[in-house]
Amino acid sequence: MTALEVLDLLGIFVFALSGATLAVEKRLDLFGVLVLASVAALGGGLLRDVLLGALPPAAFRDSRYLAVPVVAGLVVFVGSRYVERLASPVRLFDAAGLGLFVAAGTTKALDAGLGALPAVALGSLTGIGGGIARDVLVGVVPVVLRRELYAVPAIVGAAVITVGDGLDLPRARVAAVGAGLVFALRMLGVWRDWHFPVAKDTGRAGT
Repeated sequence: MTALEVLDLLGIFVFALSGATLAVEKRLDLFGVLVLASVAALGGGLLRDVLLGALPPAAFRDSRYLAVPVVAGLVVFVGSRYVERLASPVRLFDAAGLGLFVAAGTTKALDAGLGALPAVALGSLTGIGGGIARDVLVGVVPVVLRRELYAVPAIVGAAVITVGDGLDLPRARVAAVGAGLVFALRMLGVWRDWHFPVAKDTGRAGT
């Protein structure tokens, strides 16, 4: 198993945990939990592979990519009472998945010969794609569109990986640093309540 496959599968597992945890919070049944886990886990990778022209996408060429979200969904469904004891479990799993997927997406983009800016863009899209699909399915405004810092950590992590690649630093170490940086920035933003400003309420709503 290559380092890129490890990143991909780890990202899939952790993002699946975030999707399954949100599904349990929304009181979905077992099928709903497995669907949301799979959508969250595979959405970003599918988007990445389609944009890179890697058809069929890895999720349809390797059975592990479909099995991992199912396993993660079952783990959360069976052990939901233990998962709920974690502080903000959806955010925690989502931040970890974001970092891993940004690292995998950026690395795959660089391997495909993309330039620096396209690699950063594709790495960021890979990271946020699954979370957007997950939130839309349960009628929640996607995190990336809210006040919280979400896209910025993804862009910073992808940029670090791209710069490291340009400096010929060890690919695996750079990817690990990038993933860790994304996770740290995302969770630090949650902890410190860092956010972008929103427009002031004009008081015209509903008029």
